[in-house]
Amino acid sequence: MLESDLKVIVIGTSAGGMQALERLLAPLPENLRAAIFVVQHLSVDSSAPFLVKRLNRCTKLHCTVASHEQSIAQATVYLAPPDMHLLLKDEKMLVVRGPRENQFRPAIDPLFRSAAAYFGASTIGVILTGFMSDGVIGMNAIKRSGGYTVVQDPQDAEFPPLPLNVLRNIDIDYIVPVDGMAELLVTLSRQPKKDSVTVPEDIRKEAQIAERVMTNSAKTSIEDLDDAGNRSAYSCPECGGGLWDMSPANTVSRFRCHSGHAYSKDTLLVSMDNHLEETLWVAMRTLEERRNILLQVSQGESDKGNGRRATIQEDRAEEMKVHVERLRELLAKSALSDEDNMGKAS
Repeated sequence: MLESDLKVIVIGTSAGGMQALERLLAPLPENLRAAIFVVQHLSVDSSAPFLVKRLNRCTKLHCTVASHEQSIAQATVYLAPPDMHLLLKDEKMLVVRGPRENQFRPAIDPLFRSAAAYFGASTIGVILTGFMSDGVIGMNAIKRSGGYTVVQDPQDAEFPPLPLNVLRNIDIDYIVPVDGMAELLVTLSRQPKKDSVTVPEDIRKEAQIAERVMTNSAKTSIEDLDDAGNRSAYSCPECGGGLWDMSPANTVSRFRCHSGHAYSKDTLLVSMDNHLEETLWVAMRTLEERRNILLQVSQGESDKGNGRRATIQEDRAEEMKVHVERLRELLAKSALSDEDNMGKAS
């Protein structure tokens, strides 16, 4: 079993994360009274052992790739493997594939939410450099459960959008540059356990729902979701199922579908945009194919001397051309808008 006063430090990061992690872990002492869990957004073909080897070269702590149902040990850094979520449950960790959250796997929110649900005020949440808003909901869960919240100073972050998104939504306890985090984390890990804070019921429920879905231990029923949230007017961009609004009053908006996909409001919008763009590309390709067939039919009728039928098919092909050009223009504007938003974010 875990020691009663053991703290868990959960770290979430994206672009630029490995460099920030090296700077953060380097000064930490080998007798740190906490276990550290890291979700770094990784591509599916990333090598977790290589990244762990890289981290082990810069710290006195033991770094390892997290494994399913592994017991938690303090003074150890556990890295979520590529394409797998990392959750905490009592004295063990769960490494499971599960549906994507905020379009990511591994995602930051599932780790942070499970830490808040099972460790409550003994959790220290840390957000480092990166893009998007994965981690906002999880950090809010830690804050509401009495844990400590720490964010890299955006001016110190290689990519500030993720820290900025957290700061816009949550009243964070500490905003510090990476080089000042180690000392702070050591201090927080030595603080006495706060027994007066109770984990909110909605956080416990959602953590249990996500855990059941990701481990395939039990199906999530419609009644479970109705009990934990309210049905929304939106559909899941990934599976088309209905979305439930899981946000109690005065908390960060979040949505979850029956299949287990989950989103913040920001990532829901991004995912909708991405799927809309895919749909438009498919529509444009289909129209182009239809136009080509109509032109072939028109040519065939012309070769047979059926001028009137050839003209009808050619006119229909020209209509298709107009629609194709409109879609092409819309997609070009969408691409330019994405580039502008990325420039502003960076």
